[in-house]
Amino acid sequence: MPRPTAAQLAYGSATVIVSTIAMLLLSQTSTGLGVAVISAAALALGLLVALTVPLPRRRGRHAATRTRTASPVPDTLPQDVAAGAPAPAPAPAEHPVHH
Repeated sequence: MPRPTAAQLAYGSATVIVSTIAMLLLSQTSTGLGVAVISAAALALGLLVALTVPLPRRRGRHAATRTRTASPVPDTLPQDVAAGAPAPAPAPAEHPVHH
């Protein structure tokens, strides 16, 4: 299992603290059992938030070699245009109207 990132720790911890305080204030419980249930729910919510924070993408060996040997043709072009075929002409409705 990979180590959690700083963002995951920060979001999870903040969620646990804020949700615990909010639930304790809203429920106005004073029993030990009520506090334990609220604390467990806040911890579960914090874990859920920490695990759903998107992980940063790591650049692997394939990404590094691809950027060094990148072709001069941008990746956003369709395959037939990138291969040298002429681009299709836009439909007449796509032209802006200038008066």
